[in-house]
Amino acid sequence: MNIQQNIRQRFALVLFWGTVSLHIFAIESPSVGGVVRTRYEYMTLDKLHRFAVRNARVWVKGNIIPKISYVVSTDLCDQGKFKFLDAYGKFDIGKGVAMQAGQFRIPFGVDPFRGPGSFIFADRSFIGRDIDDIRAVGFQTVYTFQKHLPAIITLGVSGPNAITDQNHWSKTLYYALKAEIPIGPFKITGGFQTIKPNFVRVNMADAAFSFSKGRWSTEAEYIYEHYVSNSFPDCHSYNIWTDYQMPLVKTVFNYLSFQARFDAATRYSDATGDNETLTESHPSRKRITIGSTLTYTQKSVKCEIMLNYQKYFYPEGYTAPDGRNDKLVAELVFLF
Repeated sequence: MNIQQNIRQRFALVLFWGTVSLHIFAIESPSVGGVVRTRYEYMTLDKLHRFAVRNARVWVKGNIIPKISYVVSTDLCDQGKFKFLDAYGKFDIGKGVAMQAGQFRIPFGVDPFRGPGSFIFADRSFIGRDIDDIRAVGFQTVYTFQKHLPAIITLGVSGPNAITDQNHWSKTLYYALKAEIPIGPFKITGGFQTIKPNFVRVNMADAAFSFSKGRWSTEAEYIYEHYVSNSFPDCHSYNIWTDYQMPLVKTVFNYLSFQARFDAATRYSDATGDNETLTESHPSRKRITIGSTLTYTQKSVKCEIMLNYQKYFYPEGYTAPDGRNDKLVAELVFLF
């Protein structure tokens, strides 16, 4: 009897580890990628120079099983600083419904969702850099319409200040809604977001229109930002750009592209002050950017050489901080 029990136990142990091994080998190997952006900048008015590693971003993503995926990303050198960016899991329930939880970018806006490997220009727009650069820890549900209307609806809820202090308790939450409707070469995007970084709640609405066909791509985005109780003047921000891509032959590069952008924003407050009297974080400003990019691609590897000139416009008497004035930017980008 003891011998039979011992055999059964060994058989059960072999069966258990065999099952575990099958599950381990059934997990897909993770996909590892990254992007390195190195740059040289020259401020034409102040005659100042700067070299920088703008990004050294690395990410790991994959599927545990076909319906469950994960993403972890970090920036090892964001202008010399370490930043932990994303860490979330996603569960594809089926019938177009998916749930996502963890740390990620709030589902709102278009330009803020471009990563450093897919930037159109060396520097992000005011919308992507100043107005809506928000990551948080929370939960979101994504619904993809599979019939009739081709649309993606994302609803998200998250806590404030969760990235820097995930032990932070709060009586308020962030809420966001984003809708994307692709129609052939066009895409229409809209959204609503309400946040309360401290004492004042801020409500934001976004509308964007994109077009991409052949060699041409263009996009226009607008964000309206309202500070509750009229605690600060409403902020209006714009980002309009176009890109023309020209294939190259008999060279190591695949194509040469030319870009032009106009972006602007009125007075803006990040609403993070210690009381209900908000202060100005950025003044009213406008900018014109022109540039060109040489691109080499092979499979999942891409190398870009970017050259941009930025012309800023500020209210009379305002002195812009270093790096926020007229400048030339030359950038070398490696994406793998």
